Amino acid sequence: MFGMIKNSIFGNTEETDYKLLSSETKEGVSYEVRRYDGVKYASVSSEGRTFDQVTGELVRKLLVYIGGSNDQGEAMGTTAPVIITVYPRDDGVMSRRLVVSLRIPTNYQVSPPVPIDSAIRIEDRPGMTVYSLQFGGFAGETEYRAEASRLTKTLGETAPFQRKQYFCCTYDPPMKPYGRRNEVWFLQEEP
Repeated sequence: MFGMIKNSIFGNTEETDYKLLSSETKEGVSYEVRRYDGVKYASVSSEGRTFDQVTGELVRKLLVYIGGSNDQGEAMGTTAPVIITVYPRDDGVMSRRLVVSLRIPTNYQVSPPVPIDSAIRIEDRPGMTVYSLQFGGFAGETEYRAEASRLTKTLGETAPFQRKQYFCCTYDPPMKPYGRRNEVWFLQEEP
């Protein structure tokens, strides 16, 4: 527990690198197209509870893991963003299934410590290209849904992105009161 607190308060946060492919503005809405390399993530999933009911609990599980609750007792440092994969229904409402993920810090990518919590799995994720829309404030399901709807309208019906899932990203710890950064990512379909 101390490792988790030390990591989040005193540690540096390692932000995930990406290549900016383009920055665009349509109808007053600015978004970016980014390319992320494939890397390892620690992930935990939930079914049956809503986004707002369960995300804090799942993020804490991942922070405890990177804070030292692993087979090496290693406090690895924090990374950003926390990525929450959601699966919207046809009406835009998020289903009660989600996956919360945190990128394994660079120094541990080759051989990540094994989580003590069996609910956490280490995933090798392939590279991806995303449409990213940034917004501020404290974000829950309502805010992410509104921004996802805004990005959908901005991109239009013919844009090549997956509509069965999207990513809700946050870069800041909950105790940061202002200047917060959140993003919605749509996964671009590869040609």
